[in-house]
Formats: sequence, structure tokens, C-alpha cells
Amino acid sequence: MAQFNTGRFGGMGGGGGSSKMQRDTMHHQEEPDTLTLTYRYLGEPTDFTIDSSVADFNIDFLKVPANYMTLGNSGSAARNIIFTPLMKPGFDAGFHAYDIYGNTHANARFYNTNRPYSELNYLVGSKQEQVIGVTHTQNRTDRFNFAFDYRKVNAPGFYRSQTTNHDTYRLTARYQSKNKRANTYFSFYYNKLQGGENGGIKSDTFLANDRYKNRQSIDVNLGNQEVGQYAFFGTKIPVKSQYQQTGLLVQQQYDWGRGDTLHINDSTDYYRYRPIFRVQYTFNYQNDNYQFIDNNQDTSFYSRHYGFDFIPRDTIHAQHKWKTISNDLSLIQFPVLGNLGHFINLGARFETISGTFLDADINFTNLALHGEYRNKTRNKLWDFSARGEFYVVGQNIGDYGIYGSLRRHINDLLGDVKLSVSNVNREPSYVYKFFNSNRNTWYNSTLSKENTTQLQFAAENRKLQYNLAVNYFLFTNYTYLSDYYHSAQATNLFNLLQVVFSKKFNIRPFSWYAEVAFQQRHGEGPLNVPTIWTRHRFSFEKLLYRNLNLMTGLEFRYNTSYNADDYSPLLGQFVYQNTTSVKYNAPDISAFAHFRIKSFSAFVRAENLNVFFAENNHSAPLYPYNNFAFRLGLRWWFIN
Repeated sequence: MAQFNTGRFGGMGGGGGSSKMQRDTMHHQEEPDTLTLTYRYLGEPTDFTIDSSVADFNIDFLKVPANYMTLGNSGSAARNIIFTPLMKPGFDAGFHAYDIYGNTHANARFYNTNRPYSELNYLVGSKQEQVIGVTHTQNRTDRFNFAFDYRKVNAPGFYRSQTTNHDTYRLTARYQSKNKRANTYFSFYYNKLQGGENGGIKSDTFLANDRYKNRQSIDVNLGNQEVGQYAFFGTKIPVKSQYQQTGLLVQQQYDWGRGDTLHINDSTDYYRYRPIFRVQYTFNYQNDNYQFIDNNQDTSFYSRHYGFDFIPRDTIHAQHKWKTISNDLSLIQFPVLGNLGHFINLGARFETISGTFLDADINFTNLALHGEYRNKTRNKLWDFSARGEFYVVGQNIGDYGIYGSLRRHINDLLGDVKLSVSNVNREPSYVYKFFNSNRNTWYNSTLSKENTTQLQFAAENRKLQYNLAVNYFLFTNYTYLSDYYHSAQATNLFNLLQVVFSKKFNIRPFSWYAEVAFQQRHGEGPLNVPTIWTRHRFSFEKLLYRNLNLMTGLEFRYNTSYNADDYSPLLGQFVYQNTTSVKYNAPDISAFAHFRIKSFSAFVRAENLNVFFAENNHSAPLYPYNNFAFRLGLRWWFIN
């Protein structure tokens, strides 16, 4: 349910999807052919296990939740159709259209395994779509583990000039000293995300014309006369957004506490160390380069939407390059010996930020104070968290974030319930205040700080197999784009109610996975959302021949018509508009057969079946979804 605005508990990590939580039971001797593999996130004391499910193709394979809409092609600019505001104080560049495809330190996994583990993913789809994924992790010693991830998404698409080509890399490592008092975590990622920008098709009328059954023959607004050079490695995209993101994080911890030796059996003793006080230092370096490139202006699109003089064969180029270096020092106390989920954390972070544009640069600093109290009881019945972050000096002075949540496990029948509240006061993202291209520069120095409050009630029940999240948002000074390059703020207060529910119904061997989201805005605000979004999967599920886990059926996805956001290619931003209603002519329909045989999984899918009896649905004005597509995804994992 992480994609439904429930968030990770306390913002310090979590499972999401259907990962299982496990406690360390102190059993450290395994059979030679048994794999024991767990992972953690930074700052989260809970262990998680690898999810081998084949129930959800979007989560289990694509890594893109079903409630995210794209601009029509796999890997293109995307946003959550279940609205999720940015609730993080401090500096933000503002380029988030491709976030769902990239690595971050927040989703880095730090593994612990008794045997080397490898995983391979491969997908082939219509129009030469391909996805490759590689994961490997191993413990070199009991105290050192490293992991490597690589993922490539390459899809020429059904329409002109919408080719995507993503390469993402990640390396993580974890080291613990022999006496278990010192711990080091290392996280590195590099994202190279390239998305073709075609500005949408020129008219929706082409979709109903039999002359344009081949969607490549439909005229688009950008790159219409250009011919891209497709190659799995080395694709050239004529008009594109390119995001190059590098992140390096090193976190070092040193503990004071109590150590003792446990007698496992006649030949084995196990030494454990239980900290009472910890000093933690975190170094974080990020280099983000956001670019838009059109080497051959062949359209009046820029004149209509950005006010540029039409100059044939001219180059349009925009760039924002940001470098951030932060140093964080935290002091952590564990009041209850042996319970790492119960702690008090006080710290300070100093940030140095520099921006480089085509004809200018900027430098500034920030000092933020932060604190957290977390109490996750050993009996797993209660989980309480309260934390705050305040910017006291620098460019973002006055920014703050306050978060609190209380979770209670009632019993196995009634499950878990959670109450949480968040309030964030933040400087608007920099792209709303300044944008620079080789043709023009825009400023908006009138923006005030945004303030967003979220109240949430959530319930999770594993026995009855349902999840519920009720979110209530309040917005003040909500910042948005009023057209393709002008930013504005809604100074009046308005709010948004969300109710998101999912449940699995079983009548063996048949299952029904139902997901429904209701959204309603109250008050006058520049925010449009569909009233209803829903997805339903009707499947036949059975274990055959002892090893074949089969799941086959139909999937339906639908949302009500609404004035969906437009998209500004030059700025890489979704744009509020209130004139064009994007209609769903019929539900998006897919037929699928997913199965797993031991360590091998396959996803066979026929998607967009609705185009055989209705016109293509749209994600945004002039951005239709693909025609019928076939996809075959394969996943293997190996124990070396």
C-alpha cells in the first residue's frame, strides 16, 4: 500500500508490497542448501525478505505501481493518479517526472545472506520493448556484504519521437567490526534516464481514422520529421529529456553498550552486542543534471506554448545542474537494552548546494536540526514515532516538517490500525522560481512557502486480506504551473479527501483482487483528480504438479473522466489545465498468465485489449495510450 499515500512508518523505511517482516530468532546455523536472505533500509530496524510473488506484474516486475499513469510509453514521464504531494522540507530542484524509474538512497537495500544470491529479469514486448534487470549480493565474510543492481528499460513506443532508454546502477555495502561496535553503510547509484518528448499527437481525430492504424504515421508536435536511431545499447533520441543523477552516501556508526556470548551448541558460541548509545555520521553527495534537448526546431509548438520566435532548424536546449553535499551528525540513545526499534535521535545537518545553468550559477547553504523518538515494542503490538526537522539557517530558513504516527496490532483477526499526522512548511521547488534555456529565462520571485497537512487513518488485515487508507490533505500556497512555463500559487486554503481500499476475495481456486480509490477536492484549488480510480484482477490460481504455481485471468483498470494535467516537455513538468476533459472510452483490459516453478517465474500478458472495440484511452490531452501489446517477462533467481 506504499503507493497509496500510506508512506513508510516514520519515514525511515518499510516493506511495501507483500514483503514479510521477520525477527532475528538467533538461529545462525543453516543447512548447506538453505538460503537465508534478509535486507534492511537505512534507519529501519526491521528485516525484510525477498518477495517471490507473481500476483502483481506492475510491482513484482515493472517496479511501477498500477496507479501511475505515463505519457503513453513504458519509461516515459509519469505521475501518481492517486495524488501524492511532495512533503519534504528543504531544497528541491523540482524535476520529478521520471522519479519512479530511478534509484535513491531511500530505497537502497542492505542485505545479509548466508549464500551468494543472483537474480535476472528480462522482458520483451511489442514494438521492440525490452527490459533487463540484474541483481547480485553476497556476504564475503560474516561482517561484510555487498550488492549490485542494474536495470535497463528500452522502448521505442507506438508513436513517433517517444523512445525511452533508461540505465540505472546501484552498489550497496555493509560492514560491521569484529566487536560489533562499529557499522558502516555505503550506497552509490547512477541513473541515466532518457525520455523522448513528442509534445503529444497533433489531433485526436487521427485515432479514429483507418489510415492511421499504424500509429507511427500520426503527426506529433515535436520531432515529427526526425528519425531516431534505435539500438538496445546506443539509442539516439532526437527530442528528449535527459536526467543524469549520481548519489554517494556513507554512514558510519559507533556504539557503546553491552556485549555477551551466547552458547549455541558444544562447538559454537555467538557473540552479540547490544548498544545503549550511538554516534552516527552521514556523508551524502548528489549530482543531478536535468536537460532538455531538441537539435532541430521544426515546429511552431515552441511559439504557441513558450513564446519563442519560430526559427527552423534551430536548437532548443535547457539545463539545470545541481550539486549537493551534506554532512549529518546524530546522537542516538536506546533506552531499552536489545531493542533497536526504541530510540531517541537528535542531530544536525549542514548542506552546501550549488546550481549551474546555461548562463548563470548559484551557491547557498543550509543548516537543519532534526530529532526523532521511535518506540517499536518487542511484542510487536505498538509502534510509535514522532519526528521533526527544522531549517534554522540558510536559503531554506523557516522550512520544517513535523511527523507523528501511532500503530497498534489489535489481534490476528482485526489486524493493525494506524493514525498519523504530518505538517510540512517548505520553499517551493526551484523550477517554479527560475528556469533557464538558451532561448529565454523565466523568474517568479513572488512565491511564498507552501504548507501541507496530511491526516491519515490506515488499517491492514492480513487474515481478511484487506488494506484501507483514508487521507485528508490541507493545502495553503499550493504551487503549480498555470501554463507551459508560468508558475503560480493558490493562496486560498483547499483540501483533498482520499479513500483507498484493496482486498483479495477467495473462492478457491478463483480469486478477485479489488483496488478502489475515491478522491474529492473541497474548495477552489488548482488540482484536478479523477473521482474514482479502480483496478480489478480476476484470476484462477492453483498449485499444479507440486511445483507449478499458476495464476491466470483478466485485469481491468479504469478511472472516471477529469481534466487531467497537461505536460510541458521543455520544463519536464505536469501542467494544471481546466479546459480539456480526458475521457476513458472503456476500461484498460489485459489478459495474463503468470506462473512460478521453483526459482523461475514468467509473466505472459496481452494488454490494451480494449482498443479492439474502443478508441485509445488518454493519460493527458493529446497523449493516447498504446495499441494492443504483447509482453513476456522472465525472472530467475540463483543460489550460488
